[in-house]
Amino acid sequence: MTTTSPGLAAPSRSRIAAASLIGTAIEFYDFYIYGTAAALVLNTAFFPGMDPVAATLASFSTFAVAFVSRPLGSAVFGHWGDRIGRKSMLVVSLLVMGLSTVAIGLLPGYAAIGVVAPVLLVLLRFTQGIGLGGEWGGAALLATEHAPPGKRGLYAMFPQLGPSVGFIVANGLFLILGEVLSDAEFDGWGWRLPFVASLLLMIVGLYVRLKISETPVFQAAMDQRRIAKVPFAGLMRHQWRRVLLGAGAMTIAYTLFYTATTYCLAYGTETLKIPRTTMLALTMIGVLFMAAGTVASAMVSDRLGRRRTLITGTALAIGWGLVMFPLMETASVVLVGLALAGALGLMGLIFGPMGAYLPELFKTEYRYSGASVAYSLGGVLGGAVPPLVATSMQASGLGVMAIGGYVSAMALLSLLCLLALPETGDKTL
Repeated sequence: MTTTSPGLAAPSRSRIAAASLIGTAIEFYDFYIYGTAAALVLNTAFFPGMDPVAATLASFSTFAVAFVSRPLGSAVFGHWGDRIGRKSMLVVSLLVMGLSTVAIGLLPGYAAIGVVAPVLLVLLRFTQGIGLGGEWGGAALLATEHAPPGKRGLYAMFPQLGPSVGFIVANGLFLILGEVLSDAEFDGWGWRLPFVASLLLMIVGLYVRLKISETPVFQAAMDQRRIAKVPFAGLMRHQWRRVLLGAGAMTIAYTLFYTATTYCLAYGTETLKIPRTTMLALTMIGVLFMAAGTVASAMVSDRLGRRRTLITGTALAIGWGLVMFPLMETASVVLVGLALAGALGLMGLIFGPMGAYLPELFKTEYRYSGASVAYSLGGVLGGAVPPLVATSMQASGLGVMAIGGYVSAMALLSLLCLLALPETGDKTL
């Protein structure tokens, strides 16, 4: 359905792409600079006095807080996104996320205000999760509900590229800072600069999003008075099973990404003694593979179907989980780079079709709620848990093969969920 309301011109593909990609890239930039900082510096800035493993676990725990709050943000933003529109919630989510990120950059450390510092850090990280919980679903719906028939995978590719762009910009800034600043300068104040820079990015994102119109699919639902009074209640009553299965299907994408970036960044620098800037560069190269996989699989899913494309990527991830950490353990820069590129490339293959697949699973009346909650719940298991599990496994002496087995187990879980879900590529929104 591609009609627009009287008096509104149909938006161009470039405008839809800009609104969904730029905003999502900024939101994920905000999210990822925290993950990078958690791996590199937050353990000493906010949790001094602990042994290295305990401080790293504490730092990753604050990282995990946002994944816990994301489903809450998804439910809140999803409710209003299904009630009053996609566009307005995308603007609010960007403000919530951006202001929380800037505040983290300005937050004094433990040395300045004591235990209040980590408490405030957790609260701001919680708020970040609220904002991102409302972001992805709205951006995905902005793309898919504007897309012409047969091209939803192509249109939904743009918000799916947001994480790649956001990550490259975030890590690029950290890489530059690592080169131009001494370790003392970086640990003291340099790590704060990417957080404060989010203010400028937020202004750009708001400008772009305020220029886009409401999606034609939601506008038609408004015109026909097909708006649920309590969308989340309707979702849980009629499509709760798809929420859980969709979350399970998303789990491996999160697991691959955060294992390859957040955990492996800490493991590579602290255990393998690979220089910080080298690990950041290898991770950025891996994210280029992720972007390529995202584009390829999103476009292929319009021809072969979402489910078949997703099943293929997930099955390959089962095998890669067993290969990834033996490659890491060599401490060879080339083989470590291969381990990260393989994991992130597979993440892209799985992530690409999800921009269309999750929205297609749900009815218009509660599509924002359904897609957002499924996406965010997948992040709790696949994003928050892996860095904590991997660090704990390493500390307990289980070895890297156990961590690889965990990645493969998450891939198997996602595969089973996909097998229980239908094909949606031919569905009319």
